[in-house]
Amino acid sequence: MAEKIWLSSPHMGGNEKNYVNEAFDTNWVAPLGPNVDGFEQDLSRYTGAGYVAALSSGTAALHLALILAGVERGDEVICQSMTFSASANPIAYLGAIPVFIDSEEDTWNMDPVLLEEAIKDRIAKGKKPKAIIPVHLYGMPAKMDEITHIADKYGIIVIEDAAEALGATYKGRACGTLGQLGILSFNGNKIITTSGGGALVGKDAAIISKAKFLATQARDPAPHYEHSHIGYNYRMSNICAGIGRGQMEVLDERVNQRRANYDYYVQHLAALPGVSLLEEPVDSISNRWLTTILIDPVKSNGITRETVRLALERENIESRPLWKPMHLQPVFATAPVYKNGVSQRLFNDGLCLPSGSNLRPEQLDLIVTIIKGLWI
Repeated sequence: MAEKIWLSSPHMGGNEKNYVNEAFDTNWVAPLGPNVDGFEQDLSRYTGAGYVAALSSGTAALHLALILAGVERGDEVICQSMTFSASANPIAYLGAIPVFIDSEEDTWNMDPVLLEEAIKDRIAKGKKPKAIIPVHLYGMPAKMDEITHIADKYGIIVIEDAAEALGATYKGRACGTLGQLGILSFNGNKIITTSGGGALVGKDAAIISKAKFLATQARDPAPHYEHSHIGYNYRMSNICAGIGRGQMEVLDERVNQRRANYDYYVQHLAALPGVSLLEEPVDSISNRWLTTILIDPVKSNGITRETVRLALERENIESRPLWKPMHLQPVFATAPVYKNGVSQRLFNDGLCLPSGSNLRPEQLDLIVTIIKGLWI
């Protein structure tokens, strides 16, 4: 069988082992330790975020963010529909109700027009939303000025899901720092990884301090184990943070490599009938975590995204349909949704292509040769 080409595999930089070995040598192998502190400082410097809590996952970060926003059972939280389920699941953890917003065409992210329509409608129904969760899909920044303006107008906190967008910027500001709280992910397939892990970032020292308190089982200051709040085992381990410290040293390089992948695909695929690739707005820089294509079967003589996916699969090359919108997922079938059909069309016609920063030139060439061969 041909060598496997992954959608987005981990890519080590070299110094990760040094940080991990230091953790072993000093016996800092449990949660917390010098690497955790250092990783938080690295993230703060890179993003310009005031304060950072390194956690076990991006999902944990979002869960804590919702708790800190005061979300309780029966509350409503507005969430982008076109996203991975981890953006919406923590809402359900708290017994709250997700209200899904469809996408706009320019970035594929939360539609500000539908967002305001939804807020007005929920308020009219006696349920003012507690928080808004926009997502920077595949590393493409959302229309954050419009979203935050609407949120401020109605006094609703913005929790920015930047799980896919570390290294991306919007009007010169790092994604993850554009709302009151932001979350990052370092899962194995992200632009950098800590094996598994995430972070909560924010401007308020007291809020991030409380997040760290809740993430370490909410232990009160006492010589014995005293608890006045429900806590969670959400802090990052010192070993995982060591991997993250090494990865931070090559983050800019990883962004450049993924952006180069996108440019290569544009060069070789954009002229195919029915194929389009998402362009950046002038005020944004995407990290191009994943390069995506849309295939219009009307213009491509019947070739679909599934035609392409299966052709790649036959050659042991991983690709993946775009996220199935949350409002189409069985688990959220009863949730309110404000839609325009964009996300469903994107799901029907869209495909994520192999985008790892460790793709070799001959692998990229094989991928585009297979795809172009379908149009011959």
